[in-house]
Amino acid sequence: MNPKIFPYAAILFAIAIANGCRDRAADAAAQAAATAAASENAAKENATGFDDAVAKENWPLAKAQADVLFDQFPNTEAAKRIRPRYEEIKAKAEAAREQARVTALWSYNTENVKGGQQLSAAIYSKEDVDTDGSGAKPVRLIFRDNPAWGRSSYLVLQAGDFDCYGGCKVKVKVDDAVPKTMAALRPKTDEAIAMFINDERALWRMTKGAKLIVIEFPVQAGGIRSAAFEVAGLDRSKLPKWEK
Repeated sequence: MNPKIFPYAAILFAIAIANGCRDRAADAAAQAAATAAASENAAKENATGFDDAVAKENWPLAKAQADVLFDQFPNTEAAKRIRPRYEEIKAKAEAAREQARVTALWSYNTENVKGGQQLSAAIYSKEDVDTDGSGAKPVRLIFRDNPAWGRSSYLVLQAGDFDCYGGCKVKVKVDDAVPKTMAALRPKTDEAIAMFINDERALWRMTKGAKLIVIEFPVQAGGIRSAAFEVAGLDRSKLPKWEK
């Protein structure tokens, strides 16, 4: 090779390498910019879903949208905008889920009976209770509105029996309040193992604004048992006459 040509070829080769490096760097930068733009666009769509959920006060969905946004597009402008509201939305979502949970604990029934319709609202105890030594079983609290018998509130056992024939006293505790003593009665009937709380109106009023009601009652097996009811989800409109 002509020695005069070699330096020139080397210079061209170096220039080509430099140009190639610049092209690759430019391509990488362009690709990064495109990726960032795509992330911003996707994040905006997700943020729109978040905003819609907030507008509809669907807090669980809003939290879910925010979680996806922070997981997949944490460094986007949309994520930065939403992040300051996250703890507020999270708290509301947890409250909404809890309200849905306690609401689902209640069951309602409408039955055609002589004289009209019988309405009832019922809930099972938070934990099962052993009332006769045969093992823990659910205790049920029922509010009933019957056209012939009027309004009643009572507990129902699946096993054992109440020690309340002829009347007894039970204690009712609402959240952290001091327990209140109330009169109760186990009627002489085999239709159900039921014990009525005599002042049904007072018991109904106790549920308003309450989270947990605990009722202590005597049983024939001996001693006192207690059943706790998560009453916060009661739909009071299901028994409209009780609100009058």
